[in-house]
Amino acid sequence: MTIDYTYENTRKTVEIGGVTLSWHEAGEGEPLILLHGSGPGVSAWSNFRHNLPVFARRFRTIMPDMPGFGASGLPELDDYYATLAARWIALLMDHLEIGSALFTGNSMGGAVVAELAVLHPERVRRMALIGSGGLSVGIFGTDPSEGFLRLFEFLDDPTRDRMIGWVKTMVYDHRLITDALIDERMKNALAEGVIPRMKAIFGAMFNPALRRGVAPLWTRSGTIKTPTLLLWGRDDRMLPYDHAHLANRLLPQVELHSFSRCGHWVQIERKSDFERVSAEFHTR
Repeated sequence: MTIDYTYENTRKTVEIGGVTLSWHEAGEGEPLILLHGSGPGVSAWSNFRHNLPVFARRFRTIMPDMPGFGASGLPELDDYYATLAARWIALLMDHLEIGSALFTGNSMGGAVVAELAVLHPERVRRMALIGSGGLSVGIFGTDPSEGFLRLFEFLDDPTRDRMIGWVKTMVYDHRLITDALIDERMKNALAEGVIPRMKAIFGAMFNPALRRGVAPLWTRSGTIKTPTLLLWGRDDRMLPYDHAHLANRLLPQVELHSFSRCGHWVQIERKSDFERVSAEFHTR
């Protein structure tokens, strides 16, 4: 029997410390938590909704809107964002009575999973990271990357053309960039409060005062003993493929799977391959 998972019938919320956290949940079994990436109008649903039916057949699949994204509120930004978000994901796990879980993190979500693995290694059994932030630095490419430049241009002047320019850096196959996709992204990005929250979050990511005394995640990656699968699009223009190789060298228990003719959104461009490879890794 095919189950029709919708935004409404999978969404749940809880208020913790005065902040609303929203997530989508479906399926039974071992908990698998999917953490989305960053960007204007991004949410758990926009990132992973097409993967949810597949994973829900085998896992208790949980897709949180991270703090400040989607329908989740934004707590005080008193810490480096990846660390702050990792603490809130741990609080959500406490609410759901989940001691440890499997994780898949996309881009910024990968950095949050890795920070959680550093802070509370007992809570992360395995992690599959898609074009992950934090765990590496570019070896050959420019900094910021083309994808980040297009993203920041949109935040400064959120026009439809600039949204199209950013999304073009996310995927290899531009046939995926439909009017419906751009309409949805624009609607989400221009919703009340979204742009100011995105600017505040990126400000916290790059605020030297919040990073003072906190070594970059990639310099601490050698301490992460969590079994890790790196999933990377060879044609990624947001976090280019050369990042994968430094992370692959530094992480102690790691394997790397690359996808040709694929950009930053592996879970979309190589959907079935991503689902097959990550599910195999999580069920070993």
